[in-house]
Amino acid sequence: MTWDLLLSGGDADIAISGGRIAAIGPGLPRDAREIADVSGCLVTPGLIDLHTHVGPGYWGIDPDPIAWCSGVTTWVDAGSAGAYTVAGLRRVAETAAVRVHALLNISAVGLAGRTGESRDLANCDVALAIDAVQANRDLFHGIKVRIDAETVGANGVEPLRRGLEAAQACGVPVMVHIGTAPPSLDEVLDLLRPGDLMTHCASGIAAPLGPSVRAAAERGVLLDLGHGSGGFAFDVLERQLDAGLLPTTVSTDLHARSLHGPVFDLPTTMAKLLAVGVPLDGVVEAVTTHPARALGLSCGLAVGAPADIAVFDVRKEPFTVVDAHRQTRVSPIRLVNRATYVAGRLLPPRLPAPPAPWIPLTGAQRSALDHRTRAIRDLLTTPLVGVDGLAEQFPRRSK
Repeated sequence: MTWDLLLSGGDADIAISGGRIAAIGPGLPRDAREIADVSGCLVTPGLIDLHTHVGPGYWGIDPDPIAWCSGVTTWVDAGSAGAYTVAGLRRVAETAAVRVHALLNISAVGLAGRTGESRDLANCDVALAIDAVQANRDLFHGIKVRIDAETVGANGVEPLRRGLEAAQACGVPVMVHIGTAPPSLDEVLDLLRPGDLMTHCASGIAAPLGPSVRAAAERGVLLDLGHGSGGFAFDVLERQLDAGLLPTTVSTDLHARSLHGPVFDLPTTMAKLLAVGVPLDGVVEAVTTHPARALGLSCGLAVGAPADIAVFDVRKEPFTVVDAHRQTRVSPIRLVNRATYVAGRLLPPRLPAPPAPWIPLTGAQRSALDHRTRAIRDLLTTPLVGVDGLAEQFPRRSK
């Protein structure tokens, strides 16, 4: 049998045919249409980012320009769409090169704007949310509820109660965003069930450090990092680690305001866990098997599995990383993506779109974006090779 692709030279060779892993083992026959040498690389299942925003609206970004150079093959949109805006998110899922799954916002308006989607409880229609999930089971794997003072106004935890009711009816988990009180963190956590997720679990704003956090974790509530532009602080994470609390899943909350910093991408976020002493194998599990288990998604390097694969160079060099509050730490290694495959297809390079006009950027960020644009233009306007790199494709006939 001739395979479509053979990844050779890793801990084990991986053969791919028809978009799935066909064989794994040392010294597989080199009978493949394409052979990629991954010697010395870290080869993982395609990464799963459990908290992103790729749907239309204030926060949304295009996943493909980030995916091809970050190893993230599965993007979970966390609440960009509500029941009124499912069609827009489905168009993203159907046209993206990556796999897009989602959590439905309990507010039917979703995240069309910056905040405030649950101030009007008429938007938090349980029956409508249930119908939206049931009609789109391939897309939605849970319910998302943002609980902070700006988002819910005077409604307290009522949007969460409604989200939990919808989730219970559909047999799916709830992911709850925590932030500025009121309502209090204890009120939020006391409602969560085993298998539900608290995102922004190391938030410097919510500071989830009390006994209610431990109690929630002990009864099976999952802790999701959800970095974002304001949801992660090193000092909070370090205090949690000292107390024996480790994030179950490591996600970026990558969106239009965090893409250009402080998040950047999932490998950079992974380095932030490495910087505080979490072992590499634990960090990899937190972006592969753990999020897959949380939402019932496919993930793994096994014969018959979808050939979603990420290949990384592991550079053993100091790598300074920053949280949402400009605190820095140093990771001992840096993961640099070499290749990203979805269903056995190498994702091609894609240039990102410029930031939307409403995104706040520092002068340094704007300058860096301008520099990057000039560098790309210079690269693409320079002839690819000189005369020595060319062949005469249509030779002239001799007279």
